[in-house]
Amino acid sequence: MVNLTSGFRHAAHRSNDMQPIPASLTRRRTFAYIGAYASMLSIGSSARASDRDYPDRSVELIVPYAAGGGTDAVARSFADVSRKYFRKSIIAVNKPGASTSIGTMEVINARPDGYKIALVTVELTFLNSLGIARFTHDRLVPIARLNYDPSAITVRADSPWKTIEEFLTAAKKSPGEMRVGNAGPGSIWNLTASALEDKAQVRFNQVPYQGAAPAVLALMGGHIDAVAVSPAEVGTYVAAGKLRLLAVMAEKRIPAFAEVPTFRERGVDLVLGVWRGLAAPKDTPPEVLQTLRDMAAKTAQDPAFLATLQKLNLGYAYADDRVFGAQWSSDSTYFKSLIAKLNMKLG
Repeated sequence: MVNLTSGFRHAAHRSNDMQPIPASLTRRRTFAYIGAYASMLSIGSSARASDRDYPDRSVELIVPYAAGGGTDAVARSFADVSRKYFRKSIIAVNKPGASTSIGTMEVINARPDGYKIALVTVELTFLNSLGIARFTHDRLVPIARLNYDPSAITVRADSPWKTIEEFLTAAKKSPGEMRVGNAGPGSIWNLTASALEDKAQVRFNQVPYQGAAPAVLALMGGHIDAVAVSPAEVGTYVAAGKLRLLAVMAEKRIPAFAEVPTFRERGVDLVLGVWRGLAAPKDTPPEVLQTLRDMAAKTAQDPAFLATLQKLNLGYAYADDRVFGAQWSSDSTYFKSLIAKLNMKLG
């Protein structure tokens, strides 16, 4: 055992010019030092015990979009199914706005204790490049990827355009008049519509909304001509005969919409879409992260979660934190280059 008083005694007598430190003061300092050290040990022990007890209350899952869209559907289904594998409830909370920046920043600035996590989307990797967010993806840490969906162009069933060729021809004839709704300035759907403008040499009048669901409702109401969102976010209305999918930005056709061609089939080389997954604030304790990652892996493979994705035509694409984190980096590089090419910087 280290003799904590020896250093004080040595310092007290190291020079004849120095007045000796009274023994009582030396003892008081020593005991104060021991007390502070013991307190630090106690705090560390309590923190470790707290991590082991995680979670001891409900966890907030911040969804940076309005209720009703594909991202919201993924979050709520995940939260419901996770009850089987998590000691406490996960509660989905919608915080839309600023192309996901509002909800994402809330989690970035949250206490890194695992009680507030984010449902992140591909926007995480390019909002900084657009100039509408100061944060980059490295302000969060990945938990798991849950799904992936391509973008698509959808119109009303009673619109005059039956094919994507007819739609693009009409857009070319009236530059800047075709009203295409998206999920907000700088959203992935804004980016995919802009990429289509570039590839097809057309110009749309892009109309922003706070999420895919409001954009789809605007299309249903006849306020816009089309939407650039995922097939999942229009699937119910397509099945009901109210909307028509013209083409998907996927490498191959989607089984649930087998009759809908890909853009590549129609001569437009465009493959873009959205992934959705879970992330936590930077500096979240490793033990807490591992608990979340274990829970996410089990929940993502649960038949009930898979059934919900299938019912909503959402693509299953689980990936662990290492694969997901690598995708963050590669997508950030890709979109930075794309945004520069399209001159899309917004801020």
